[in-house]
Amino acid sequence: MGSGLEKGLVQVYTGDGKGKTTAALGQAFRSVGRGLKVCMIQFLKGCNTGELTSVKRFEPDFQIFRFEKNRGFFWTLSDEEKRELKQEVETGFEFAKRLLAEGKCDVLILDEIMAVLYNKLLSVDEVCDVIRNKPEHVELILTGRNAPPEIVEMADLVTEMREVKHYYDRGIPARKGIEL
Repeated sequence: MGSGLEKGLVQVYTGDGKGKTTAALGQAFRSVGRGLKVCMIQFLKGCNTGELTSVKRFEPDFQIFRFEKNRGFFWTLSDEEKRELKQEVETGFEFAKRLLAEGKCDVLILDEIMAVLYNKLLSVDEVCDVIRNKPEHVELILTGRNAPPEIVEMADLVTEMREVKHYYDRGIPARKGIEL
């Protein structure tokens, strides 16, 4: 583990705008630069993204974990695929709790955890329990649209990314190196 934090807080990056994961990655980059160990668990992300390659340069100080197969959007999945996905999400969440219990990181990022909650793959109570029981010295960062009020209330910092304008609306798809 890194040099540690005296007091870890809870950060939330939410809203309908672009940049929630990017903000969390920026915090991770800063934390590693100060000797902290960072773990990010990415939920509901199966495609290959640039951060998976970049993070290899910072291992073992910064690691990204995924537990799910690459699938389509949640609303396109069959009931069987949703059951499998729920099991994979639960495995990732249990891994996150183990990281906290075993003191494996100074900063833990649960990327797209709000989408997990929105799609009812975990309960808000389960995530609130993790917030409530996190070790004092660990910074916990939660990302995703539609942050539930209970989590907003418990957080120390909540930043809402608000879409003002987006190039998707002009038909420009996700680009390698920018969104992927």
